[in-house]
Amino acid sequence: MSHTAIWIISILAISGVIIRPFNLPEAVWAVAGAALLIAFRLILPAEALTGMSKGIDVYLFLTGMMLLAETAREEKLFDWLAAYATAFAKGSPTRLFLLIYLVGTLVTIFLSNDATAVVLTPAVAAAARAAKVKNPLPYLLICAFIANAASFVLPISNPANLVIYASHMPTLLQWLSRYIIPSFFAIAVTYLMLFLTQRSALKQKIETTIPLPTLSQGGKAALTGICATVVILLASSALDIQLGLPTAITGLLTSAIVLISSKKSPITVIKGVSWSVLPLVAGLFIIVEALDKTGLTQTIGMWLHYGADHSSAYTTWISGVIIAFGSNLVNNLPAGLIAGHAVQIGHIPEIVKSAILIGVDLGPNLSITGSLATILWLVALRREKLYVNAWTFLKLGLVIMPLPLLLALGALWL
Repeated sequence: MSHTAIWIISILAISGVIIRPFNLPEAVWAVAGAALLIAFRLILPAEALTGMSKGIDVYLFLTGMMLLAETAREEKLFDWLAAYATAFAKGSPTRLFLLIYLVGTLVTIFLSNDATAVVLTPAVAAAARAAKVKNPLPYLLICAFIANAASFVLPISNPANLVIYASHMPTLLQWLSRYIIPSFFAIAVTYLMLFLTQRSALKQKIETTIPLPTLSQGGKAALTGICATVVILLASSALDIQLGLPTAITGLLTSAIVLISSKKSPITVIKGVSWSVLPLVAGLFIIVEALDKTGLTQTIGMWLHYGADHSSAYTTWISGVIIAFGSNLVNNLPAGLIAGHAVQIGHIPEIVKSAILIGVDLGPNLSITGSLATILWLVALRREKLYVNAWTFLKLGLVIMPLPLLLALGALWL
């Protein structure tokens, strides 16, 4: 009975995160689910605390990245990048599409997919307005799809990467040797499929005379801080140091330096950060800890171990595809938490673990419920008075996601 109750509460909580009944924030449902599990003694407070503590590196990583991203947004660094991309397009919608895609790729790789969704989306919307684009949606869709497609180039590109590997993160050279070619296929083919679906909408004129803003001293400091953060995180990854603490420290230092140099109140940046992401993630960690008590992760781990023993190739392909589609049913963060725990206890081959990571990162391009980044992208769109419904996105995702996924898994296997 206790296992049944855990499943019911967990499913309801995760459904609340995805559907957001009564327009309540995602964090409310995750925390409420965790609280119910504790209140009904389905998980002991000590066990809940253990589950939460497993996410310390993720909390630190998200805190640092959100501070960096919000500081850069406040100093209009991304608006500056988007304006220059629009000017370089020289009136060509196709060239503008490619330039925004390249900017989105760089932001995702070096600042994480959530930064692309939260910060680049309003910047692209502003650039589209400056270019007097009648239909900005093709350009805004880039922010959603590249946020997932480029999210496994580096360990820092997606918090889900930290969840799956936990304390067993590969060194930077190991990571690049494993993921750089699959990432190339994911990024390039996602661009091709997205462009093909939007090519008719791109036959619209855009303004050629775009006013170019001047990057402020604070913006320059933010850019320098971001570059320094990238170097520090790459070095940490190369030295096999967990990424959370270096990210939090560099994010905090960069924000402090920028705020002091521009003589601004820290309240501005603090209020702009989506702090609700942290209790959301903590709640999901507790829910996954409770699901672990039902034997779910042990069962998945045994299946993966059994499959890998009998056919590594079959298990690589099937696990990557199943987790890719499954991430859209429960969101890729809880899916990544469960899969990460399963692979850590199952002692499965690295290639199977890599296929699961690709599925968790790239699979969410199927639907708007697939990843936290896509949900944040929808929130950013609503602020711009723009709307994309679930069915519209799903129709696009069914065309855009499968081929990059299969080619990325194929590149991994080869």
